[in-house]
Amino acid sequence: MNALDLFSLVAIGAGVFFFVAGAVGLVRFPDALSRLHALTKADNLGLGLVVLGLLPQTDSLLAALKLVVLWAVVQLSSATVAQLIGGALRRGDAER
Repeated sequence: MNALDLFSLVAIGAGVFFFVAGAVGLVRFPDALSRLHALTKADNLGLGLVVLGLLPQTDSLLAALKLVVLWAVVQLSSATVAQLIGGALRRGDAER
């Protein structure tokens, strides 16, 4: 196992840890805004670490670019959805 494989293993493991932490926050936190915050922050960081861990394992620059674009799209979409859900909760349009 070389250094890049070890880096990938550590980064992907850390990403999985943050995914699990976000899932625990989703289940354990008392109100919808706290759950939403825990889930969006932990999932964004988790996905970023998984992508970072996968980048050294890619075969081509195009595959690496696809991973980075995927991460950026998820960042933008999760931020947008979190804002929409938070606004609906604040207005009282959604259940808490």
